[in-house]
Amino acid sequence: MKEDSEVVNSYAKGFLLGALVGGAVGAITALLFAPKPGKDLRDEISYRSKDLLEKGQNMFSGHDTQNADLPNDGKSQADAVVRSAREKADDLLHNAEQMLRDAKNKAQQSSHSFSDGISKLKDAASAGMDAFKQEMGNIPPQTKS
Repeated sequence: MKEDSEVVNSYAKGFLLGALVGGAVGAITALLFAPKPGKDLRDEISYRSKDLLEKGQNMFSGHDTQNADLPNDGKSQADAVVRSAREKADDLLHNAEQMLRDAKNKAQQSSHSFSDGISKLKDAASAGMDAFKQEMGNIPPQTKS
């Protein structure tokens, strides 16, 4: 379980680093294509670079309160997904076991019904044979005239 949290933390850190780098590249690109005079553009790039650098340092040193809960949120969500998947798998397994028990019961009932039907058929055939033999014994022999 500890390995899972390490993987989640690794992904969260990678995601945050990617978001910061992507944000920096996007901001610089937007500034370069914005119609501003050179001095204003350089000042804004300098300000934003310092701001991004400071945010990155705060994030990796643990002082960034805004993004401090992101790894924990990711872990919580991952745990919730795993828990939900386990519950659904358990439910499916329980339902499959119940269906198997029901099928076995129905098969046993069918087998008993079939056995009972065969037994009744044998009894009826035996009774019919006995009745036939009795009737044959009651017929007087015929003489030739």
